[in-house]
Amino acid sequence: MNRSGPVKLLGLIAGIALLNIAVLSPGLLGLEITGGSAFETASGVTLLIVSLLVVLYGSYTLLFKAPAAPSVRHLENQEDYIASLSKYRNVKALKKDVLLALDQLERIGKKKSTLLQVLGERFEPAELSYRKFLSVITGVEKLFYLNLRGILSKLSIFDASEFTLFTNRQKPKSFSDALVHRKTGLYNEYFAHVTGYLGANEEILLKLDQLLLEISLLDSTDYTAIEEMPCMKELSALIGQTKLYQN
Repeated sequence: MNRSGPVKLLGLIAGIALLNIAVLSPGLLGLEITGGSAFETASGVTLLIVSLLVVLYGSYTLLFKAPAAPSVRHLENQEDYIASLSKYRNVKALKKDVLLALDQLERIGKKKSTLLQVLGERFEPAELSYRKFLSVITGVEKLFYLNLRGILSKLSIFDASEFTLFTNRQKPKSFSDALVHRKTGLYNEYFAHVTGYLGANEEILLKLDQLLLEISLLDSTDYTAIEEMPCMKELSALIGQTKLYQN
């Protein structure tokens, strides 16, 4: 359901109610449904029917119709990624991976919030140490979402109906064994890419947990000591490799 739908629906209903009051109230336009001319009666009835239809359609659109997910290139925030992933959660072949990706999205949000809270308790935002940590956390978060983009790119070209056609064992044998073998290999490669991205993001989540532990055990606030922390080194190297790959 669209989260802002109920508020928008109330606004729609209020607007339609005000319109009907303005048109039908004797003190305003004073259109009469009964007792007036045939034209007034027809116009009044039409207004009420159209109002009802607008409310019904608005209710469906705002409360039940899934919002259109933006294209992968135009994803901007966590809500965009959730909407894009949710399009595939009812596809049987993809459901397990999609649910894991949605779970990972929720977890990285919580971990980032916890890390920022801990950093705020140990350092001042103006300190170099704070900025060092924040830079790494922000960089690895970007890498996480880059992996999600990779997943969504693969999901966008996946043909669930064709996959079912070639994997349904109860279907009469219509294709040669060689063709089925090649098609199966292609789909396995496809799923391997998706699984790889999910595994990479799970590794990022684990490293963020390790970073949180290392911060909690940190004795020194010297930024040089911070740069030598094992997890900081690993995350910095991971971010650096990704930048080289992108370039």
